[in-house]
Amino acid sequence: MTSIDKPATTDPHAPEGADPQTDADAKAVTEAALFEAFGGVRGMVETVVPGLLFVTIYTINKDLHAAAIAAVAVSLLLVAVRLIRRDTVKHAFSGVFGVAFGVVFAMMTGEAKDFYLPGMVYTLGLAVAYIATSVAGVPLIGLILGPVFKENLSWRTRNPGRKSAYTKASYAWGFILLAKCAILFPLYWWADTEQLGWVLVSLKIPPFLLAVYLTWLFLAKAPAPIDVFAEMEAAEEAERAEKAERAAREQQ
Repeated sequence: MTSIDKPATTDPHAPEGADPQTDADAKAVTEAALFEAFGGVRGMVETVVPGLLFVTIYTINKDLHAAAIAAVAVSLLLVAVRLIRRDTVKHAFSGVFGVAFGVVFAMMTGEAKDFYLPGMVYTLGLAVAYIATSVAGVPLIGLILGPVFKENLSWRTRNPGRKSAYTKASYAWGFILLAKCAILFPLYWWADTEQLGWVLVSLKIPPFLLAVYLTWLFLAKAPAPIDVFAEMEAAEEAERAEKAERAAREQQ
């Protein structure tokens, strides 16, 4: 996989298929950035395991407390492993907070099914945020991936092709998550805890992979990102060179 530090050199004005190697490099850079932003395979596993453990234990013994303790414990274990390995912990920490909210809510209501409700509400809110920010012209995917691609918000005014790609990707995320909510919320009201839990676990990865794949498709065809950090470094270097040249002239 190509490092995201490798500059994408795709020329947006070049004829289609003009440079297959450059196009492949741009797609690899996009793939690497998406893996970094969304946690890759390990991040997906960390989002699935706590819920899977909860529904498995509850299905076996119908013990809310045992299922909740196991879910929290495995979430903390995943964070500890990342800390020991000095890996990025943001995805594991988000899993801990999600599990903790679910456990607290379920304990407060005494209903095991409520373990899933905070995560479902978060998913619905995230879907609305993706769509609303796209309508507003500031697509959420661009805000998430801009720093990863070292372009920050340059895509908003200087790179309309990438803004269009981010908008399409954000709409894709929003509608995919809305479709997921359209399945889960009726089940919350009509199904039992085990049925809801197993459906929710089964819907953790496939919609996510679909959204990531569509994002990759849109961005792989978009113009290369503008590396604003490289621009700032070049400007600072030019300023230093100008000062050095001015100092040399004064000494003559």
